[in-house]
Amino acid sequence: MFTGLIESVGTVKVLEPRGNDAARLVIEAPFADELALGESVAVNGCCLTVTGKEGGVSFDLLVETLNRTNLGTLKPGSWVNLERALRADGRFGGHFVQGHIDTTAEVLSAEPMGNDLNLVIAIPREGLRYFIEKGSIAVNGVSLTVASLAEGSFGLWIIPHTLQETNLGNLKQGDPVNLEYDLIAKYAERQLSNRT
Repeated sequence: MFTGLIESVGTVKVLEPRGNDAARLVIEAPFADELALGESVAVNGCCLTVTGKEGGVSFDLLVETLNRTNLGTLKPGSWVNLERALRADGRFGGHFVQGHIDTTAEVLSAEPMGNDLNLVIAIPREGLRYFIEKGSIAVNGVSLTVASLAEGSFGLWIIPHTLQETNLGNLKQGDPVNLEYDLIAKYAERQLSNRT
């Protein structure tokens, strides 16, 4: 379980194809020395398992992961948002984030407005039902509040702190972002569908 509060930004060192369309991702992470093999880390919001620590922190990417996330588009030098799993004795901020990416979506616009950034992102048709104004959404692993809804898109306001501490300030029109819909909305939908 994660909170969507990014701890740091890491840098991609290697994205190496493996057999059967899988891959190995190696990143440089500020807290690499504190990680243990088998530990969970959200990378751009996707929960991955640490599989190695030589020459950087390594993660194995399955075909499902590459098909459902933006991790396959990363290149050496790309910045990725990083968050370690929530500790049982830690404070809980953000919202409930599992690290299970639902889909990717395209950035339609990224416009600076004073010190803030206004992001507009397309809503995939199958995800429309999970969006409400002022509801929660995780974008590249960042816990955010939906500021506005339009036909086929949603808007976000990104404050200076978030711009400085995440990779959202680097986004531009056409970039793919990882989306994880609100967990509570998904459970509510499931429970209501079981009634009929």
